[in-house]
Amino acid sequence: MQNTSSHEKCILVIPARRNSTRLPDKMLLRETGKTLLEHTYSAANAAKNLDAVFIATDDEEIAAEARRFGAQVVMTSPDCPSGTDRVAEVARAIPDAQIIINLQGDEPETDPKAIDELASLLKCHPQSSMATLAAPIRERAILNDPACVKVVFDNQGRAMYFSRSPIPHPREWNVSLLATEPPTFFLHIGIYAYRRDLLLRFASLPMGRTEQIEKLEQLRILEQGESILICQINHPTRGIDTPGDYAAFVARHRASQSVAA
Repeated sequence: MQNTSSHEKCILVIPARRNSTRLPDKMLLRETGKTLLEHTYSAANAAKNLDAVFIATDDEEIAAEARRFGAQVVMTSPDCPSGTDRVAEVARAIPDAQIIINLQGDEPETDPKAIDELASLLKCHPQSSMATLAAPIRERAILNDPACVKVVFDNQGRAMYFSRSPIPHPREWNVSLLATEPPTFFLHIGIYAYRRDLLLRFASLPMGRTEQIEKLEQLRILEQGESILICQINHPTRGIDTPGDYAAFVARHRASQSVAA
């Protein structure tokens, strides 16, 4: 991590909570020799367009682990309803941070270059208040999976809509749609960059009608008339939500270590 040359201070916050129903204590799992949280922090810390990386938590054990590997920790309220609210609480404590990136603690394979591209995109478009990532979808199972959020965007790279349904929805299906260039379908990757004002206003914005239906909080931003820029990357990152996800991550990590050796 290096200080950015831009006058806009950019920080990254990793919200890390203790409770996880599908994978208990996942932030502290360490079958690779490092906790999941440390892997995510290391990826973020390798980005070059950040001024600082923080871990935000309300749990003392997570905080102790973060301090052990050298992270800056901000203790946040246990009443924060979401990770976004936790990130906003950190932003309030750092008044000179103009761009704040929200990276979930269960994203250990995040590409540092993608973080840099996301930060640069928002810096280059001062009229926009938010940016996020998307990668091409090449598998129909992902396209049809409601847990995989899809996004469509206009010719200027501004999000038009996010959905759990396949969008755009083909009137007539043809498998060749999965192989088009440019891609037809994009998977939304939930790493966000916010300008300070929008992040601090987020919790006070009314929940949108489509947000209530889709359960996607980024739709709240679109319904308020704000633009969300889409930064395209080639391959999706893989979040860790289930024991199977973690086992696959451990296997990939061990395989990469064997190749490196």
